[in-house]
Amino acid sequence: MSFRVSDPRQRLVLLRARRANVAFNIAETLWYLSGRADAEMIGYYAPRLMKLAGADGMLTGTAYGPPLFRPSGTDGRSQFDQVIDLIRQDPATKRAALIVMRPGEVADPGNPDVSCTLALHLMLRDGRLHLTTYMRGNDALIGLLGDTYAFTVIQEHAAALLGAEVGDYTHHAGSMHINLPDIPRALEIIDDAHRSPSPTCGPEPMTAASPGELGTVLRWEEQLRRNLRALTGAEAQTLPVHGFWRQALGVLEAYRQIRHTSTRVGETALALMGPAHRWLMASRWPNRIPPHEQPAGPRS
Repeated sequence: MSFRVSDPRQRLVLLRARRANVAFNIAETLWYLSGRADAEMIGYYAPRLMKLAGADGMLTGTAYGPPLFRPSGTDGRSQFDQVIDLIRQDPATKRAALIVMRPGEVADPGNPDVSCTLALHLMLRDGRLHLTTYMRGNDALIGLLGDTYAFTVIQEHAAALLGAEVGDYTHHAGSMHINLPDIPRALEIIDDAHRSPSPTCGPEPMTAASPGELGTVLRWEEQLRRNLRALTGAEAQTLPVHGFWRQALGVLEAYRQIRHTSTRVGETALALMGPAHRWLMASRWPNRIPPHEQPAGPRS
């Protein structure tokens, strides 16, 4: 099964029945970008993933960060860095492929954590950076939403590094499936898509992709996750992070409050989040976040 998204920044699925956990989507993307494989970080946002970890507390196939973003080889560059440099040197290259699934992963039939993604392919054409994803298998209910979120953020991050516009996102899956126990929920989501108009919420572009800004976001994520620090109004005023990532930290602060307090999420976090983020968070945790309705627009 294949599909193409002409505006990958429109990566959020605004359906109440879907109950998307955008805090997990953001955290999973940061987990990839930081090259991590530990279950400790991602398990805070998705406890079910803890069951896939090995005795060392690490995930293998689920963790796309190490093959993509962890430095390797003698030059200390990650596979992602190598591909970005390749495109800079040869903007017309067709070789900018990022390999995710590693040889030998499928050799052990008892391994519960094998990569679903085979490769990502970046291509620069007419000043627009396109991304194509190739997957061996994809769970349409559980995995698809998070995969497309993370991969389109990686695409936008790469475009910002290259000074390019964001092009199309294309997704290929050899086996797109829904597990039998999930069919009732899948039908509920489809029914909601037909009955309910989507809110109109424009995306917040990624204004920068500097290592310094991403490093600030990663440091804040850890402190919020460990409940060592709160993103207060005073902190927000001096936060050296803009656009997309600033909104993302608003979501993670709201999630910190949901996990570690019993009161409603404060106004600072609500103000930092984008309208689509707030709508999703309110849909999933209606008792903790007041609704913020947007005018309904045509469904695309």
